[in-house]
Amino acid sequence: MKLQLKENFKYSLLVPTSMGVRITPVNGQPVYSSNLFEMQATSAETNVASISSYLGLPVKVLTTFVKGSPIAAFIKSNLKARQMDYEGPEVAQGDPWGYRHQFNIADSGFGSRGPRVQNDRAGEVGRTLNVKDFDLERIFGQEGVQIVHLSGLIAALSPDTSEFCLQIARTAKKYGTLISFDLNYRASFWKGREEELRKNFTEIAEASDILIGNEEDFQLCFGIKGPDAGGKAINDEIQEFKGLINNVKLAFPKAQVFATTLRQVISTNEHLWGAVLRAGDDWQVVEPRKINVLDRIGGGDGFVGGMLYGILKGWDSEKWPQFGWATGALATTFLTDYAQPADEDMVWSIWEGNARVKR
Repeated sequence: MKLQLKENFKYSLLVPTSMGVRITPVNGQPVYSSNLFEMQATSAETNVASISSYLGLPVKVLTTFVKGSPIAAFIKSNLKARQMDYEGPEVAQGDPWGYRHQFNIADSGFGSRGPRVQNDRAGEVGRTLNVKDFDLERIFGQEGVQIVHLSGLIAALSPDTSEFCLQIARTAKKYGTLISFDLNYRASFWKGREEELRKNFTEIAEASDILIGNEEDFQLCFGIKGPDAGGKAINDEIQEFKGLINNVKLAFPKAQVFATTLRQVISTNEHLWGAVLRAGDDWQVVEPRKINVLDRIGGGDGFVGGMLYGILKGWDSEKWPQFGWATGALATTFLTDYAQPADEDMVWSIWEGNARVKR
């Protein structure tokens, strides 16, 4: 199966996002015992887009920045280094208690000690993302976009960002842009807004061509029953995930692609990693196999990025989860939250299990 992609376009992939920074202790140490930290620019949505941008496809980021902020300058420089165009308003910080870019404070864990992550989103400027600040008719109608990737993290961030994502989905549909939607449910984002967000998420999902999520995402966003937690043989678990995806297909029949990842944590640095994908009526299953993990954050985003890259390249659907599995595995070998593939051959070598030196 192949998806019908828009032919006249400036951007292969577009992502709306709220940019922030992650600070990580060096050498895999816990935050509370560390004096030395590394800082990187990050967001789940640009983690996804990095696969395409590093492999040469044109990518655009819609976001918002704190005016005059050195953190904003750091983020812009990083996006340029990743070969991404960006567009968005400059919002004044206001007083010292005003706007800023979010901070993600996370150690990588090691061995039997799991990673710990703290999201500090107070005053997050990304919550101001507003449709009035962007000319969606120009972006989708004149510039042209093949796939827009929407995330539930952004769709649930604030009432403004919810409306922003709804308008993006409506405009994308109008101009023949494919819509990818990763549910990314977060209970703290939904608290007190459950009815509103279920309505909004349902409209976006009904317009989507590609739906991504785990069993909790579909159950908590839409009430679609998924697999029970853990303790099953892997083949039984895969059959349950297929059942979940079939139920999602019944709920959202216009979508053409459904995908979820499979992960079993043996230790912080050793996981079993797999995927299940339905394209049309065809199933593609990557049975979990061992990967070595330097830092797990961004692995799921890497999978989505690789899958979307395969779709954008016009490959047969068999290759989509294979490439996504490998870009997800690749992401876990980087200390950045996003994979930085040198070329397609690097990714396919991971899929083939070939870690021999390349000279």
